[in-house]
Amino acid sequence: MDKILRKPVKPSDDDLDPHYGWGRALPAWGTMGVDFELRVDFDRLRRYRIGRAKQALENSKLGALLLFDVNNIRYVTSTKIGEWERDKLCRFALLPKGGEPILWDFGSAAIHHRLYSPWLLKEHCRAGVIGMRGTIPPAFGLMKHYAEEIASLLREAGVAKEAVGVDIVEPPMMFELEKAGLKIADGQQTMLEAREIKNVDEIALLNRAAAMVDGVYQQIYEELKPGVRESDIVANANKFLYAHGSDDVEAINAISGERCNPHPHNFTDRMIRPGDQAFFDVLQSYMGYRTCYYRTFNVGRATPVQYDAYKKSREWLDKAIELIKPGVSTDKVASVWPKAEEFGFPDELSAFGLQFGHGLGLALHERPIISRVISLTHPMEIKEGMVFALETYCPAKDGFSAARIEEELVVTDKGCRVISLFPAEELPIANRY
Repeated sequence: MDKILRKPVKPSDDDLDPHYGWGRALPAWGTMGVDFELRVDFDRLRRYRIGRAKQALENSKLGALLLFDVNNIRYVTSTKIGEWERDKLCRFALLPKGGEPILWDFGSAAIHHRLYSPWLLKEHCRAGVIGMRGTIPPAFGLMKHYAEEIASLLREAGVAKEAVGVDIVEPPMMFELEKAGLKIADGQQTMLEAREIKNVDEIALLNRAAAMVDGVYQQIYEELKPGVRESDIVANANKFLYAHGSDDVEAINAISGERCNPHPHNFTDRMIRPGDQAFFDVLQSYMGYRTCYYRTFNVGRATPVQYDAYKKSREWLDKAIELIKPGVSTDKVASVWPKAEEFGFPDELSAFGLQFGHGLGLALHERPIISRVISLTHPMEIKEGMVFALETYCPAKDGFSAARIEEELVVTDKGCRVISLFPAEELPIANRY
């Protein structure tokens, strides 16, 4: 019985179908599992993700994928050992063409996954570590040991003569892989191809994550008043998100008053004052699926130039949203945004990220990337099942205020659905005088 339960799950054609029925509202399920309705089907989610990764590998010229990026490891193995691992390079996974994923894990986590991750083969859950960003010296020999082990496994799989796609790697590990006779190539593009189309479960998780941010913005709207600091708002937002099931509050940007222009992308202990324009971005994840969701407010009152900046930012965003549907290329979207010089920047690179679009999933930035810097000469096709954010920024003529708005979108068969629902059609005035 144990062997039967621990066979790797196989995706069916239904699991891999990227098309959905869009006739009903997208669900924003609660965090509990229940017996009376089918919420997120995590078995289907796991089958979909490994199926997409295998298909992308099959479509590529690679013989295997060697993954150190925690988002790719989670996508392929459906394992996660805490947000602390994100910048450690302490875990890795190998997916050979035609094979099942092999995971080298941090110490006892390998034993845990043998017990609690039956979608992985027991013998493929291994303990292992290489460099931890150089803190384990390459001279110690772990990199050499695992490079030779990986090469041996690829020979067994019959793909050792084909290129190995690597996403991110410590340079000494790449050198050892080459010494072991392996040809190293870029694997990140293959994984991004796999991850760009979301299934119904991923979309439900992204929608739930966005619903949590809806609640954060209601809280911010109520507490945004003179005497409150940017850092107070960030602290309270963190508390709300973790209490409602967030597994990682990656960052909360809180920017007010004279800090709005130019955009600093952070928060401080600045105290909110009457008449401030203030904007916020909430970057957090639920079950690994992330949000990027800006809103702008004014405190008590707003000036004509602050209203004007908000109106322009909204117009630029709405023009882009109107274009979103399958088959449209990203250059068409970027072309409706103003040139950098038109809103006070010397060139497009200096304004990068201000009029912007980016995919959302297990990472904050997935496909597609939409920007005048990139998209006008290297466009990508927008596809059904993509989920991404569009964000715009407009500085006010007073020289220091600015408006920043962002919407998260799901691409449907005919257009798109907005899933960031806190009202943003007009400039919200918190605690109006």
